[in-house]
Amino acid sequence: MKIETLEDCFKFRLLRKIRPDIEKSKRSLEIARERLKTANTAYDIALKFKFFNFVIIEAYMAMFHAARALLYKDGIQEKSHFAMYLYLKERYSRKIPFHIINLLNIHRIERHETMYGLEYQPTKEDAEIALKDANIFVKEVEKVLKR
Repeated sequence: MKIETLEDCFKFRLLRKIRPDIEKSKRSLEIARERLKTANTAYDIALKFKFFNFVIIEAYMAMFHAARALLYKDGIQEKSHFAMYLYLKERYSRKIPFHIINLLNIHRIERHETMYGLEYQPTKEDAEIALKDANIFVKEVEKVLKR
């Protein structure tokens, strides 16, 4: 199964239509903010113990939940992180600059390598970039949701 388009995502039920849910959208954005705080706290701890993988995971999860807030608002349920990225790229590229949407995909891959990879060890610089990018991404989603 090769997923390349938004149509493929719906065809293979990686995305599906649900009733738009503003409460779930708000809650997902709250979770994004909480995960961002956790990522910042994890960074402070990681500086001492050189344990940056948790920062990468939490920064990405902040981005994931922010993106999910947009999907819930639109009445879309995700079953795939990549499908969610394709949805944002297709439906939000006029509201969110593409380079910011692409941060979700970059950190999706980085999170995957952090969790499942055999070689990748995040560095201090990787953690700093992830935090910076997560802050940018969440702020952009907040702007869109305020409109």
